[in-house]
Amino acid sequence: MGSSGARGQEICDWTRAFALRVIRLYQLIQQDDVGRILGRQLLRSGTSIGANVEEAQAAQSPKDFINKMNIALKEARETRYWLRLLCDAELFLAEKFADILDEIEQIIRILFTIINNARKGL
Repeated sequence: MGSSGARGQEICDWTRAFALRVIRLYQLIQQDDVGRILGRQLLRSGTSIGANVEEAQAAQSPKDFINKMNIALKEARETRYWLRLLCDAELFLAEKFADILDEIEQIIRILFTIINNARKGL
């Protein structure tokens, strides 16, 4: 019921690779209390995106697929929030966040497109 074959696998692979980037970033920022607290939030939401996308691939119906992808989109938006907050808190140079912020924006756009296309198919 998920995204068609290779495209479904592509978004799964991409969000898994993103989760690994979030894990590596978390390992860098957990050096003080603020970094640990905000980092845990980022770690939870940033790794949840891929888990929900993966789960959507085995959806039981088109509505179930859309629901699971909507959860992934919400997690992506939350991840963007935590990334922006960490950047604004100046725990690291903003340049460290530029690539991952760009990537989460791309993921949000792709998830939004997938959801809209799936809704058209209902």
